Amino acid sequence: MLQQTILPTNQDHPPVLEAWALSGGPGGQDLLRDITLQLPAGVSALTGDEGTGKTSLLRLLAGDLPATAGHMRLRGQPWPMGQPHQASVFWADLRLPLHDEDTPLQCWSTWQQTLPLWCEDIQQALVEALHMAPHLHKRLNMLSTGSRRKVGLVTALASGATVTLLDQPFVSLDHASICVIKDVLTDAAEQTERAWLVADYEAPTDIPLASLLQL
Repeated sequence: MLQQTILPTNQDHPPVLEAWALSGGPGGQDLLRDITLQLPAGVSALTGDEGTGKTSLLRLLAGDLPATAGHMRLRGQPWPMGQPHQASVFWADLRLPLHDEDTPLQCWSTWQQTLPLWCEDIQQALVEALHMAPHLHKRLNMLSTGSRRKVGLVTALASGATVTLLDQPFVSLDHASICVIKDVLTDAAEQTERAWLVADYEAPTDIPLASLLQL
């Protein structure tokens, strides 16, 4: 069962994304049942133990998994479920398993074709801050786990999506890189038109949160 707390500073703002009675999961099984939530603008945290369905919930919201029941709204308008629209609600496996043979630059170029609001300024700033320049022309299957996830994080954070869903964004990162990602999310927390949902075992520290969700 999902529990959500929307912090008082965000209760007067309309939610960016809403879901009612959402059910579904991998393989058509209802790992999650009757989920109702609201994502306000800014950064929200989704927490839960291993196997509680954090990743599955992100995939359901993004249309990467078909829902068996429920309905959603984006910015107050009905939103189709089970159909990925990553320019609006973005989720991707941060390991980018389908891009083994691509370099980071090739990977980002591919994503830009389906993400019209891609922000090259954010891409370039993160390349510099995460010290990725030496790896830009290496294939992803040549990179360390941490460097590969950095490519995925740049993809998500530069996507320009209305809602960006991040699945354990700090895994395999060094301390300096974690601080960079937290700085980006701290800036995102001030957004009034876009929402980010960070899924992890615990809520991220040092980031002003709009709401807390727990599975």
